[in-house]
Amino acid sequence: MVNHLPCLDMIEKGQCFPLYVYESNAGSQQDLFGQGKAEASYTRKSGITDWILDRTRKQYGHNEITKEDIFYYVYGILHCPAYREKYQNDFKKALPRIPFVEKYEDFIAFMKAGRELGDLHCNYEECPMNAEAQIVDDGSGDYTIDKLRPVGKGSFTELKYNSHITIKNIPPEAHEYIVNGRSPLGWMIDQYQVSIDKDSGIKNDPNDWCREHNNPRYILGLILRVIEVSVRTVRIVEGLPKVEV
Repeated sequence: MVNHLPCLDMIEKGQCFPLYVYESNAGSQQDLFGQGKAEASYTRKSGITDWILDRTRKQYGHNEITKEDIFYYVYGILHCPAYREKYQNDFKKALPRIPFVEKYEDFIAFMKAGRELGDLHCNYEECPMNAEAQIVDDGSGDYTIDKLRPVGKGSFTELKYNSHITIKNIPPEAHEYIVNGRSPLGWMIDQYQVSIDKDSGIKNDPNDWCREHNNPRYILGLILRVIEVSVRTVRIVEGLPKVEV
């Protein structure tokens, strides 16, 4: 996982179960002139308890299992189709129940898939751009957007980026990976548009970030990366063990 603070909006509106938590060390802060103690002001502790580590090792008879293994196993299980179907009615009103799979080999498979998914989802901006999708560009050099417009409904295969650029041949997997009721591509279509707040009159323009960073193709590249993340996620999930949960 990336070593950065999470988006506070995620914590405010949802729940956060991190791999590590940080506890403040009282009295370790430096004073105004930097004369205080030099040690770190926070101590990092695992978000996985010693109890569940011991329980998991006894379950499978393998003392080499680590807390990180358990963390990524949970992330893998949360993507299991059988698990999601069984507990779909509980997700909005209760914390998910995480079962032990019967076989150690399946535990390892879910753990490895969870690591791969975690890296993919956290580092989506570093993911290669999808090679199946085709960019039809009239050569204008204009990469600004007003509003992304799907061509057709449902699992569309074309997306109007602007009046000069169309993304065609979008693979069906781009619509199959769902996050909070919508595909990542669907979230981009909803969020990446120029809008003006009715109350404040403030203009929200995603093109501003591209201008500030001198990267006019950023949004176009991000769309292709999000498509690739969705495709890879679907394929990883399809390769998960078929288990009873």
